[in-house]
Amino acid sequence: MTTNFLSDLVQYQRLFLMMIVLGVGGNLLIGFQVSVITYPSEHIKRFINATWVERYGSPLHQKTVSLLWSLVVSLYCVGGLFGCMWSGPLTMRYGKKRTFMINDLIIIAAALLIGFSRMAKSYEMILIGRFLYGITAGICLNVHGQYVGEVSPKKLRGFANTTSSVFFALGKALGQLMGLRELLGSQAFWPLLLALCGIAALVQLLLLPFFPESPPYLLIQKDDKEGCLQAMKDLWGEGHLQAEMDDLMKQKTAMKNSKSLSILEVMKEKSLRPSLCIVFLLTMSMQWSGLSAIYFYTFEVFRTAGVEDVLIPYVALGVGTCEFVSVILCSTIIDHIGRRILLWGGYGMMALVMAFLIITLSLQDKFPWMSYGSIILIFLFVFSYGLGPCGGVISVMVEIFNQSARSSAFVIVGTTSWMCLIVVGMGFPFVVEILGPLCFLIFLFVLIGIVIFVYIFVPETKGRSIADITEELGRIQFGKIFLLTASRKNLIRNPGLCTEL
Repeated sequence: MTTNFLSDLVQYQRLFLMMIVLGVGGNLLIGFQVSVITYPSEHIKRFINATWVERYGSPLHQKTVSLLWSLVVSLYCVGGLFGCMWSGPLTMRYGKKRTFMINDLIIIAAALLIGFSRMAKSYEMILIGRFLYGITAGICLNVHGQYVGEVSPKKLRGFANTTSSVFFALGKALGQLMGLRELLGSQAFWPLLLALCGIAALVQLLLLPFFPESPPYLLIQKDDKEGCLQAMKDLWGEGHLQAEMDDLMKQKTAMKNSKSLSILEVMKEKSLRPSLCIVFLLTMSMQWSGLSAIYFYTFEVFRTAGVEDVLIPYVALGVGTCEFVSVILCSTIIDHIGRRILLWGGYGMMALVMAFLIITLSLQDKFPWMSYGSIILIFLFVFSYGLGPCGGVISVMVEIFNQSARSSAFVIVGTTSWMCLIVVGMGFPFVVEILGPLCFLIFLFVLIGIVIFVYIFVPETKGRSIADITEELGRIQFGKIFLLTASRKNLIRNPGLCTEL
């Protein structure tokens, strides 16, 4: 295995370099923005109040400050929803490479607004910057996974797809690290902390022109066979290109036309409905698996366990690092084990850990030592998520759709994801207030349901072409119809089988 890895590292060195460039200006920045915003919260609130006092001579009411702070946080999700909806038209018109470069320009503009907000004495610049950051997150979450999957050969596609999750987890850990008060989470440096994303975006903007557009886009959307072949040679070397080209040609031939399908066309296309249903449920399960709730509840669990408030950010950094390590492990095994087993196995482990976590959280008032068990279970839950669903879902999403439907399908799925995230973010605090630790029962039921669904319906996509995956999905649907029809005929022929009441 080591020999194969070293040979791949030499042959695909340009591809691996491109993965790093995509990650640094891609999902890493989203993970960073998600985790870093909590650390300068008190400094931003004081800045908002001080700005108001300087303008109008009187301080803001505490509730108004809290409202403005909630806008700083929530505008990111609103922008994400808009960015997600715009990502499809952008990639159809400009391709994934130029869409990424447009995204970089928006990130740089947002970073400049937030970075100079204190100097300009304008909290409105923070609000606008967060909204723009959200737009770039919505675009990037859809484009990054598609782009990195399309520029990779079939045998490395699972690893390539999981790199978007690896960089997302790395970004979260970096945000937690840089947000510490000893680094940039202080009163003096919080504008620089929130503006760091602009530096990474600038690096990507300068380097991305040296890499090609995705081969499937060049062949299928642009009908540029020579450009497609050149992109493959540039990233993969000279060997084993014919088989990949044959798969792309089959995909191109199988399509009615080479144009990208609109969102409405994707939703109307009957052959795509099984794929949409699978990815729709997998995406919902990601948001409703309880991970966001776990991160929300983490600080309270740590306080109950007796961890001092000054130490909690460091323990939270440990949780983020745990997720990063587990996603890296997922990326190394996904092309050997496959996507399907990682999905149902990972969700199964999460369900088991969640069940024990509900018990420990419910009993920690009676038995204080249970709090330490809760901390261990939080780490195990995050590890199970990173090892399975975090990498497996994005791989299935990229591999289950053909080139003409992929961009629009990602818009549909991404919009669902952002809406689920908004629902969890707005509703979970109230659910916690009503149910306490029992609130996690909701997520436990979701996890059990998705384990059963994945085990029965989700096909293995490892090393398979779109045509093969679509054919298997068709068989699954046909099998269901056949069983229903056969059972109905059986009941007609053997009415004794029916139970009379």
